[in-house]
Amino acid sequence: MKFSILISSYNKGNYIEKCIKSCLAQSNKNLEIIVVDNYSSDETEKLLKKYSKNIIFKKKSKISKYPAVNQIDLLEEAFKISNGEIICLLDADDYFLDNKLEKLRNLFSENKNINVIFDIPKKLVNEKIVDYKFKKKLLKYIWPTIYPTSCISLRRNFFRDSIEKKFFRNYPLLEIDFRITVLSQMVDKKFLIMKNNNTIYRQVANSIMSEIKKFSFLWWEKRLQAHLYLEDIFKFNDLEYKRNIDYYSTKVIFNLFKNFNKEK
Repeated sequence: MKFSILISSYNKGNYIEKCIKSCLAQSNKNLEIIVVDNYSSDETEKLLKKYSKNIIFKKKSKISKYPAVNQIDLLEEAFKISNGEIICLLDADDYFLDNKLEKLRNLFSENKNINVIFDIPKKLVNEKIVDYKFKKKLLKYIWPTIYPTSCISLRRNFFRDSIEKKFFRNYPLLEIDFRITVLSQMVDKKFLIMKNNNTIYRQVANSIMSEIKKFSFLWWEKRLQAHLYLEDIFKFNDLEYKRNIDYYSTKVIFNLFKNFNKEK
């Protein structure tokens, strides 16, 4: 069972070497490491040249003003190059613990019907490792708890099918972790959540969606996109998506914001 670790990168020169080293330190050596970078302006390329014999490195220009769209584009580009049976997603500022791939190999081998495995990370804040606390929801059961990108591992066929069915298209505020989580847990329903911590999630100021403040216009727009995305994928899979009070209240508040901004 071969693993392909797909790393999306942009100006993470302060962290990417630790990320690469964590992949090379895996006890399971049947892997490939693919880094696709959005032409970083920091030390990223210089650092990665040190590991040219151990990784596949490619640069690709940004295609959008939206960070989530660029992240997905980088991961899709990395996927085209890859050939592993199991795809592990990894942000350039995060890193894996040493035996993660071996644990994944055992779980995927023992559970042939499972397509996606999530793990609960630890969080690195100011060089101190603490428990990762998931965000509290306004309402439960609207969609599942979203696991960070670096905590998602999936079978090649699941990732390929998601691309071919255009589940990673449209709704530019939605990151790939949200998309895969709801696809696997609400539609496919063939997933596992690992009990042990196997990933370190680094809290940094310039994370992919750090600029979206809670209850801001963009926050409501993203929430509405999440509902519309769910509606789309349910319809695609001939499933009924029941619009709930959160759907309607989100739509009303978003439109109020939108109309208010037009009047300015």
